[in-house]
Amino acid sequence: MKELIECVPNFSEGRDHNVIRQITDAIESIDGVSLLDVDPGASTNRTVVTFVGGVPRD
Repeated sequence: MKELIECVPNFSEGRDHNVIRQITDAIESIDGVSLLDVDPGASTNRTVVTFVGGVPRD
């Protein structure tokens, strides 16, 4: 079974879709990482993203 790590960071931007797109584009550009969810919150000015990736092995 492949091991995965899940990350659920939040960013102090929930209104500027250009900035949110830059963040999600950077996440999606990493090989082996899948962006699962993007939840922008205009009222709190925070965006929560959820992504997973494989655990590196030596």
